[in-house]
Amino acid sequence: MADDVGRRAFLGVVGGVVAAGAALAAEAPAPAAKTVKILGIATSPRKGKTTAAAVQAVLDAAKAANPAIEVELIELAGMNINGAVAAGVPLPAGQQDDFLTLAPKLTDPQVGGIIVGSPVYFGSMSSLCKAFLDRWTVFRKMNFPLSGKVAGVVAVAGNRNGGQELTIQCIQAALMCHEMLLVGDGRPTAHRGATLWNQGDDISKDEFGLSTAKNLGRRVAEVALKVAGIAS
Repeated sequence: MADDVGRRAFLGVVGGVVAAGAALAAEAPAPAAKTVKILGIATSPRKGKTTAAAVQAVLDAAKAANPAIEVELIELAGMNINGAVAAGVPLPAGQQDDFLTLAPKLTDPQVGGIIVGSPVYFGSMSSLCKAFLDRWTVFRKMNFPLSGKVAGVVAVAGNRNGGQELTIQCIQAALMCHEMLLVGDGRPTAHRGATLWNQGDDISKDEFGLSTAKNLGRRVAEVALKVAGIAS
């Protein structure tokens, strides 16, 4: 009888410990879900126009691809980014250098993907885009902090075949110098990147172009998640 009572008491204690442990586990905060951030950089000198809209379309598609994706649009319009600094030319006295505020965002370890968008000027990128990418020279002196980040490119022109792919290739050439992982717009369009047609300051009528933007966003998200070890 005494043994039976002791056994019941022991089991009661064990049960209490298990229940208490379960209660503590239930109360403990769940570990934060891992996320990957994708930055979209619009390099048009015109703020809030078609290049920004095109980059935003890519970001929206990336975010829709997986809840682990976070996105941010950055417009360079109005910023002072002097490409000559990359050649060692000092800024004029009193001139602000906005690239210094952008560099930490680009090199943030949480950023797994970067989308660069540019309008097309004479078959190539905007001067603001070129100055911005020239300033990336500093990253090659910092042990390549952009290495392994996924990169996609968007180009917006005034015609359907207005030099978008040439512009994309020019930008991709610069991104390759930083060991970035370049992706195109993915299937079913599956070419070099997002190619949009600006029709009277409006890209909403360009169904094909918008499909390339959506495919690019999805593809960048897929690859960035794989690199981060997150199931897509």
